[in-house]
Amino acid sequence: MTEITINTATIRLDQFIKWAGITATGGQAKEIIALGLVKVNGQIEKHRSHLLAPGDEVIVKGVCYRIKAAPTD
Repeated sequence: MTEITINTATIRLDQFIKWAGITATGGQAKEIIALGLVKVNGQIEKHRSHLLAPGDEVIVKGVCYRIKAAPTD
């Protein structure tokens, strides 16, 4: 499992996929979400605007990513 740190309280699914480097563009992220290739917490998610928060797990093509909050000072 790969942990990806976000600097905000939440992040949209399509933005997360691009931020994590899973796709190079937002358009590619939109496409794989629409094709049902993305799971969030074990469930297929087809809404690119789905909000993710620290602790959520995203699986793309069998690879699991866990969202982690950035440390606070």
